[in-house]
Amino acid sequence: MSGALVALQAPTNGMLARGVASPVNAALISFAVGLAGLAVVALALGDRPNPAAVRGLPWYAWTGGLYGAVFVAVAAFAAPRIGVTYFLTVTIAGQLAMALLLDRLGAFGVPAQEITLPRVAGVILVLAGAFLVQQR
Repeated sequence: MSGALVALQAPTNGMLARGVASPVNAALISFAVGLAGLAVVALALGDRPNPAAVRGLPWYAWTGGLYGAVFVAVAAFAAPRIGVTYFLTVTIAGQLAMALLLDRLGAFGVPAQEITLPRVAGVILVLAGAFLVQQR
């Protein structure tokens, strides 16, 4: 379901970007709506962060929202120009390439995993798929 919502996010934010004449403003509005939605859900569930746990986080634990903001702004700009399918295919290829590196390094607390030929071949196949998706 989350994958389907990501596919919907690119064109709807592209529409929003055209309406507000800026992919950055579209991302800002998108995140404001998302914040409001999450606040309602958190209040309904009674979820509250543990202050001690929050204070113990490293500085880079706070940067995830920035990555999301870049993604939303780029999606709002690129999807209307290159198409949703091509945009998401190259996005997935980029995600997988970074995932290989993060797994190899055991970064951010994930278990370290070797970069193997089958894993690299999988990323290459996704890149080939991006090439094929772009063909008319």
